[in-house]
Amino acid sequence: MNVAVFLDRDGVINPLVLNPKTNEHEAPANQNDFKLFPYVIEALKELQKLGYKLFLVSNQPDYAKGKTTLENLKLVHNKLDSILKENNIIFTEYYYCYHHPEGVIPEYSFKCKCRKPGNLFLIQAQVKYNLEFPKSWMIGDSDVDIFCGQSVKAGTILVKTRESAHRTGKSTPEYIANNLQEAVDVIKEKQGDIYVKH
Repeated sequence: MNVAVFLDRDGVINPLVLNPKTNEHEAPANQNDFKLFPYVIEALKELQKLGYKLFLVSNQPDYAKGKTTLENLKLVHNKLDSILKENNIIFTEYYYCYHHPEGVIPEYSFKCKCRKPGNLFLIQAQVKYNLEFPKSWMIGDSDVDIFCGQSVKAGTILVKTRESAHRTGKSTPEYIANNLQEAVDVIKEKQGDIYVKH
């Protein structure tokens, strides 16, 4: 069986962006606002070196909410994918949920099973890639990430950020980290720095 790390995107891999219209920190709505945290490349390389398959699992409801276009969301993703590939980092799959139960775009506005804390994407990955959940991890910056990981009995690490603080407090993660690098250090410590076999 294989082991995996499921990563949330916004607030973990890249900073949230202040939206002047709402005065809230949100996911980047266009590619010009997207950038990685400075430690992310090395942290992801360490996870690869440890033998984990990498998966991105991200709620992206801004199109459903009428805040941006699907094209803009895809351009943001393309920029991420390009940066990662330039650095020889391969995500096995990217899973994006574009739905929201209270959206304004009818065909994207409903309660789905892929929006975290729903675990549909994790189950799909497990079936497709023969994953062993108890030896896998979910890393995210909000309660929904932790609930999602716990629902499949994966290890959970909450990345605490000031911008995401209002979306935490109801879950009980196994570990808390200040950033992705600290989260990776936790995983390395739990593995005893022994490489995991594919």
